[in-house]
Amino acid sequence: MSRSTTNSTVAQSEIVRRPARIQLSYWQGVRHRLRGDPISMVCAGILLLIIAAAIFAPWVAPADPYKTSMLRRLQPIGSPGYLLGTDELGRDMLSRLIYGGRISLLMGILPITIATLVGSCVGIVAGFLGGKTNMMIMRIIDVFFAFPSVLLAVGLAGALGAGPVNCLISLALVFTPPITRVAESATTQIRNQDFVEAARATGATSPSIIVGHVMTNVSSLILTYASSLISVAIVLSSGLSFLGLGIAPPTADWGLMLNTLRQSIFIAPVNAVLPGVMILITSVCFNLLSDGLRTAMDVKP
Repeated sequence: MSRSTTNSTVAQSEIVRRPARIQLSYWQGVRHRLRGDPISMVCAGILLLIIAAAIFAPWVAPADPYKTSMLRRLQPIGSPGYLLGTDELGRDMLSRLIYGGRISLLMGILPITIATLVGSCVGIVAGFLGGKTNMMIMRIIDVFFAFPSVLLAVGLAGALGAGPVNCLISLALVFTPPITRVAESATTQIRNQDFVEAARATGATSPSIIVGHVMTNVSSLILTYASSLISVAIVLSSGLSFLGLGIAPPTADWGLMLNTLRQSIFIAPVNAVLPGVMILITSVCFNLLSDGLRTAMDVKP
């Protein structure tokens, strides 16, 4: 009796350990394939440089980003003491771009993180339970799809009011429905798979099946899709700041800098487009890195 119990315990432990090893080797393979993609590695390096500069802005920035000087306004690139020139109030452009990266990156990454957590949970529950629960949840989600994302973000930000917190809430609400749709679709495809039915046959509860079997199989798809939305979130948050619905002056933000410099486009065109160049570079790098991540995850364990 004790021997059979011991053998059963060993067998169960092997069953539990096996998926962990397979899952580990899969993510190791993803990392190896991602490292073999030169475009993804270059984009990752650029993003790491931008993120590091934003984090260590007080030590990296050459000047105070809020110090004004009307005598030095709109200095061209390469001016003594101002590597990237100055803005319409004589503030150092390089310092403001570095500090502006803090807000712009935060408004790009944090809303997607919140939307991924909320949308994944809602979508997985809807896809796993199915029936009326699925229909009720997805019909509510469909209401958000009736509006374009840009108009929805502007409408929500206008209703909630300007400010970083309201901008964050608006963007999170905009990106939650598409992530929910992806999570629900992926879960619906695997909820009747053999390994899920086997887990049900052993008496496993729905929460344990969702956590132990469903989430591990749909997480890569959800994370890949969510990573592709970061660039969109950066552009949308910059657009809200440009319209006066996001970050308020004098806080450094790439979208707000575009707004304040637009009147100087004919006087100092290069200075005026620098924030847009940073938005473009960051968005393209996130997009290309997301493409590389999706390609690396295509190979299943």
